[in-house]
Amino acid sequence: MATDTVIDVFEEHRPVLMGVAYRMLGRVADAEDVVQDAWLRWSRADRAEVREPRAYLVRITTRLAVDRLRQEQARRESYVGPWLPEPLVTDFGPTVPDTAEQAVLADSVSLAVLVVLESLSPLERAVFVLREAFGLPFAEIATILERGDSAVRQLAARARKHVEERRPRFDVDPAQQRDLTERFLAAASEGDLDGLMALLAPDVRLVGDSGGKAKAPLRVIESADKVGRFMIGAARQDGDTAFEFRFVELNGGLGLLALVDGKLDAAFQLGVYEGKVQGVYIVRNPDKLQSLL
Repeated sequence: MATDTVIDVFEEHRPVLMGVAYRMLGRVADAEDVVQDAWLRWSRADRAEVREPRAYLVRITTRLAVDRLRQEQARRESYVGPWLPEPLVTDFGPTVPDTAEQAVLADSVSLAVLVVLESLSPLERAVFVLREAFGLPFAEIATILERGDSAVRQLAARARKHVEERRPRFDVDPAQQRDLTERFLAAASEGDLDGLMALLAPDVRLVGDSGGKAKAPLRVIESADKVGRFMIGAARQDGDTAFEFRFVELNGGLGLLALVDGKLDAAFQLGVYEGKVQGVYIVRNPDKLQSLL
């Protein structure tokens, strides 16, 4: 196989490999490292024995991601404050023409789902990602993970049950999400606690990820009253700061980037359900903002 063909085949499948690695790891940089390692193995492989390049590359990428996740888990246990995935700009575009398929892809990469996936074991997470996001048959997943078919089915059932029990229910109507986001920001910046409270679900949760490298709450804030008062207080503290806001699609849903003097300060997203804000996600860890601009 000629060198240009080797590269072309890998590049053809790179989006799928990045999709698997990102859903496994929740970090763009980590996913890119895994995909680069997969490329090195592909470039050295005896491709005469590789009948299905896509299956081979997904298998290598998944195994590398499982190993990487096992190494990362210990580091995440010492993470300062709540942990959120690194936000990812998503635009599934014309490569995913089917609306139902796009909805599945968007849901499987949402911040809320990726947070839940953090509580799975590496093997459970791999099975869930390969089965639920990419629709791989159990037999192929069993080959990838070098496990028996029945064991993979058990892992899949356990992971699906765990995710369904903990997954927040969110609507993904971009127009509604934008309207609520604009009203949320306006109420917070104007110090309108009543207006803000009217937008929040009683059990709303605010999760701020700073990694100890920026200002953000070190614990998850729960309840409309506490979230509302926190947002009003934060807006007052930043009253003299000139923010520029840009709407962008993050992890399959509408998100907002906050810039100060052209520098990205935070990524922000609301989880909306039945016209109320159910979740507020704020990423301020500078290490997790680098890939967004």
